[in-house]
Amino acid sequence: MPVRFAKFALPLLALTACTAGSVPPSPSAASHSAAAQAEFAEDLSQRTFRYFWETTDTRRCLAPDRWPSNPFSSIAATGFALTAYGIGAERGYVSREAAAQRTRDCLEFYWNAPQGPDVSGTSGHKGFFYHFLTNDDGTRRGKTELSTVDTSLLLGGVLFAQSYFDRDDAVEAEIRDLAEKIYRRVDWTFVQRENSTIPSANGGSGKAIAMGWYPERGEGGDFGTHDWVGYNEAMLVYILAAGSPTHPIDKDAWDTGWAANLEKDWGSYYGYEHLQFEPLFGHQYSHVWVDFRGIRDEFMRAKGIDYFENSRRATLSQRAYGADNPNDWVGYSGDIWGWTASDGPTAAANGREVNGKPREFMGYSARGVSAERVVDDGTVVPTAAGGSIAFAPEVTIPALMNMREAYGEALYTRYGFKDAFNPSYTFVDAGSPSGTVDPELGWIARDHLGIDQGPILAMLENHRSGLVWRTMRKNPHIRRGLKRLGFAGGWLDQAAD
Repeated sequence: MPVRFAKFALPLLALTACTAGSVPPSPSAASHSAAAQAEFAEDLSQRTFRYFWETTDTRRCLAPDRWPSNPFSSIAATGFALTAYGIGAERGYVSREAAAQRTRDCLEFYWNAPQGPDVSGTSGHKGFFYHFLTNDDGTRRGKTELSTVDTSLLLGGVLFAQSYFDRDDAVEAEIRDLAEKIYRRVDWTFVQRENSTIPSANGGSGKAIAMGWYPERGEGGDFGTHDWVGYNEAMLVYILAAGSPTHPIDKDAWDTGWAANLEKDWGSYYGYEHLQFEPLFGHQYSHVWVDFRGIRDEFMRAKGIDYFENSRRATLSQRAYGADNPNDWVGYSGDIWGWTASDGPTAAANGREVNGKPREFMGYSARGVSAERVVDDGTVVPTAAGGSIAFAPEVTIPALMNMREAYGEALYTRYGFKDAFNPSYTFVDAGSPSGTVDPELGWIARDHLGIDQGPILAMLENHRSGLVWRTMRKNPHIRRGLKRLGFAGGWLDQAAD
């Protein structure tokens, strides 16, 4: 049954779909008043919250990887769902009691979900969870990996719930207890490279944390060929691993793993000096739950900025790329822009011309732009701007409003933004298995993706109220992990609220 919302501060905005004709011009950021931006922000928040509340299976707490196709569940999407429940309670979209009950049931499922080294019939091993879980019973889907980063995104939601539901109440007390047990069970030392018989293919060494583990690879299972090395989305992995009260990693893991090659990732793109990583999700995921404003590790102290400013610069450099549009794609501007991992049209039309140039298109891929490389097939991704709202609201909120105004309900639905759109892909005869193709509008994705919805909702809330950041600053595990990795300054040097 659809959720009955406790209240809505503002009515849902009326939508009008684009009519035939060329892609409409984008209004400039200046055309959006403060009142219009506030109204849009509330509407987007409500819709994106509704995605998690209405589509997540309540019996087993299996947030869909994508919707409406819903082929399987993603543990990372479930971490965003747990975060969404607290945001919904705080905003009054649902009652705190309803959000707490849903959260308690969710944590109970993951605490009791089967763990072990078997190749099937389990949900995880050593406290970690498999990347994707089946919808029927919540166990491993196919041969998907035991994922360190997706487990970390799940734990971000788990620890947010632990700190948000802080009342002297039986249900909220059980939430805190279950969250503690789930976090304490994770054996972070198990996934360190020193425990693997396969050398890393991307420079990992010593105690670096592996990306995944596969039970069918060799006797006792083994790790893949890649570790979390260099600048990417895995800061949260190392922070949680260092903060563990039961199976912590040493700072050596950070120094020889994630932080080992940061200097080579430092560069300038469109005049913004920052750590390079072309898809914006790498600049967003860890920031959903960790407030990096004013806190620095050794590397950032030397650069004179913090990781928040780094992500702001990455966001602004993407907008500058959109305004410049050096590859001459359709629909790009300083008002509509954004690239990160997303669905895409298909490779079926490869070689066809757009603006006089033969083009290559992709399906799901990690799109993005940086000084190191550009991966761009004309697909624009709303969560690229949406997940960066807290970094640069002055350009990201107008960009999202422009997308909604340009494409209407074809792109912006009951659950907020569909995953992506490509104004250059107008090849109706080539079709697309992942969306619809219009000869004028181009390609628009069929699905919403949980891991792209989550950053939009959470970072919008961090911009509006700071809720997730403020809540997580109280969490002792987050504080401990940051300090053990050498972070200092700002709120981290102050007593927890």
